[in-house]
Amino acid sequence: MRVPLSWLREYVDLPANQTGRDVQEKLVAVGLEVETVEQLGAGLKGPLVVGKVLTIEELTDFKKPIRFCTVDVGAANGTGEPQEIICGARNFAEGDKVVVALPGAVLPGDFQIAERKTYGRMSRGMICSTDELGMGEDSSHGIIVLPPEHEVGIDAAELLELFDEVLDIAVTPDRGYCLSMRGVAREAATAYGLPLRDPALLDVPAPNSYGYPVRVGDPLGCDRFTARTVVGLDPEARSPIWLQRRLQKAGMRPISLAVDVTNYVMLELGQPLHAYDRSRVDGPIGVRRAEQGEKLTTLDGTQRVLDAADLVITDNRGVIGLAGVMGGANTEIADAETDAATGEVRGTTEVVVEAAHFDAISIARTARRHKLSSEASRRFERGVDPQAAAAAAQRTVDLLVLLAGGTAEAGVTEVIAPFAPRTVTMPADHPDRVAGVEYGRETVVRRLQQIGCDVYGQDELVVTVPSWRPDLAEPNDLAEEVIRLEGYENLPSTLPKPPAGRGLTERQRVHRRVGRALAGAGYVEALNYPFIGEQVFDQLGLAADDELRKVVKLVNPISDEEPALRTTLLPGLLTALRRNDGRGSHDLALFETGLVFRAGDRPGRAVRLPVDRRPTDEEIAGLNAALPRQPRHVAVVLAGAREQAGWWGKGRPADWADAIEAARAVAREAGAELLPEQGQYGPWHPGRCAELNVFVGDEKVTAGYAGELHPRVVKALGLPARTCAMELDLDVLERSVEGVLQAPRISTFPVATQDVALVVDQDVPSAAVEYFLAGGAGELLESIRLFDVYTGDQVGAGKKSLAYALRFRAPDRTLTVEEATAARDAAVALAAERVGAVLRGA
Repeated sequence: MRVPLSWLREYVDLPANQTGRDVQEKLVAVGLEVETVEQLGAGLKGPLVVGKVLTIEELTDFKKPIRFCTVDVGAANGTGEPQEIICGARNFAEGDKVVVALPGAVLPGDFQIAERKTYGRMSRGMICSTDELGMGEDSSHGIIVLPPEHEVGIDAAELLELFDEVLDIAVTPDRGYCLSMRGVAREAATAYGLPLRDPALLDVPAPNSYGYPVRVGDPLGCDRFTARTVVGLDPEARSPIWLQRRLQKAGMRPISLAVDVTNYVMLELGQPLHAYDRSRVDGPIGVRRAEQGEKLTTLDGTQRVLDAADLVITDNRGVIGLAGVMGGANTEIADAETDAATGEVRGTTEVVVEAAHFDAISIARTARRHKLSSEASRRFERGVDPQAAAAAAQRTVDLLVLLAGGTAEAGVTEVIAPFAPRTVTMPADHPDRVAGVEYGRETVVRRLQQIGCDVYGQDELVVTVPSWRPDLAEPNDLAEEVIRLEGYENLPSTLPKPPAGRGLTERQRVHRRVGRALAGAGYVEALNYPFIGEQVFDQLGLAADDELRKVVKLVNPISDEEPALRTTLLPGLLTALRRNDGRGSHDLALFETGLVFRAGDRPGRAVRLPVDRRPTDEEIAGLNAALPRQPRHVAVVLAGAREQAGWWGKGRPADWADAIEAARAVAREAGAELLPEQGQYGPWHPGRCAELNVFVGDEKVTAGYAGELHPRVVKALGLPARTCAMELDLDVLERSVEGVLQAPRISTFPVATQDVALVVDQDVPSAAVEYFLAGGAGELLESIRLFDVYTGDQVGAGKKSLAYALRFRAPDRTLTVEEATAARDAAVALAAERVGAVLRGA
């Protein structure tokens, strides 16, 4: 919400010395998010005056149309002579009043105006447009043509209100009343302790039986509908400058008088309105739910297919508007047009003004369903004051009568569903207990009255909530109002005291160790949104029956393109890699740790828990049963150079081995023994993919995959060539660890080294042999290292020889040769039993 300070001062007598920054500080103190204060007219210097175009000479010797104009600026130029100006715009004529920047003026952007020769003529000034003066967008997109009543030579900067300060407020969903000058003025009045001149306090005639007919068929969707009629409007009437400027400062574009007036009143009172051309409305106005498949062309020119849940405005012909969102093109206010034959000006001369109150949830769903967020829908979905509808309609009628010469018909239509004031009962000391500060009853009552509440009672307060605050529904809401007005900065700062002896869980420790290890290995952490689109599974080359395709879908996704929760970390990481590669960072190594969401075969549906009591154990158990399984994963992606070239030698690109080594680093931090094997799965290259296994008890479980991505996946996702990736299930690694991870002990006794060469089948992974050697050697084994691989005639076809160096050491003694040999023989025996290894030369 953009709030011009000059407009705000109409409702609150702010001190004259208060700047926009001062007001910003006050409003922030009472809880409003004032993001910026814009200085309008910054860098603008005169002379900037009103001029009258005397003559226009068309210069035709150039590629584009150029006009040589003489403009009367009165005595502003010091001579009284007409000012000669070159101009290329076409939207003005002789006799028009325009805005002229004389030599010496400086326009926004440090654009200095001076006499200069151009197009063979001397130009002494500039005829200005709204863009050149920084006024914002208007409907003309050209030179400012002023009404003829303004005197030549007067200060145009003052006339156009070019100097002002505008507060840009980010209105949170619970503060819908601040999407209006009335609401912000109320907060400013409270912040300064000043009285408020409420613009909604108008004399409104009582409803009667001869107003424009209205039929509300859905009182739950529309609980209030006011209709007023104004006739005899001048179709040539234009919005006055003050009205246009206020709309522009508030970020809206002036269109026509009738539309500008409804927008102005909406900004002033917060009540969205709509004006219908009465000659285009056939019969009574109705409010109902749409029929499935009905069509409507809205004011933006788009034909929309309606849903049965949409609330619509109708006449005898059908739908004429999406209630609370946007009107229909078939009842739009007509622009003034001159009949070429008769010279008669034709346009809208009779309007029906609608001021209604619609259900917030219904309007929000309609706006999202049609992807049509409007100024009206933004207000309705946050909550609009239902009591302001009649005042807003009256204010609109008054302005149309004043500015367009119309006449208000005596008929007043007001359809109101039964309602009762909302009351909240609260102990007088409830804000004290919430804030931990003793405010006292008098302070609580005073603050609640300042926001418009009626308060009765002593120890137990009965609070009648104002109609413009639908967010005040329970005692805690009222307590928050008291606390914010008393000042959050006045709350005592008390640090919580955690109980001694508690720290991170083992799962949290592993998570942190993994992150530190990968960061130490040169990876950069990337945090991605946990949302994906199901089309990414096709891009990753997953089978149609793959478990990762069973996703949990959100009811209200942030983006319709990503409606599901992720089942793998790779899509987010690969998107981040592609984005960074596209921005010039080609040597990349990224990692992420986070939860994935597995729906399983029967995804549950969570029930809505009650908020007025503690849920029962059965309800909590049912909620937990409906939640998807959420294992914690870690993933890395690599592209480009893994080691940079330099004076120290040649660099090397990242490859599949780096992805596997990242998995080994993760497993070491988790205390797990990783068993990589040749694998083939989804997005990975079938010849460069490792299946990462661990033993959970005696069962071998796949914890993840690592390697180079398939060229088809690289192409489909737009990734750099030879991109590599790894993903592991940390929960599986954690289950594979038996007992508490023990830190290694440093022994002072000497090491005993034994080498062993084993012959195995060609397809047996060396990691499997290493795993069983380590398992058989027992606790005396300090380390194991593969130092040679041999294939050839000496071992036979289909075989290979793997040579390992085994280091044995005892923590309390020097090992004998017999002990080291026995440990080696036990290691060879287990490898022979599990993978068929044969001692070479035996």
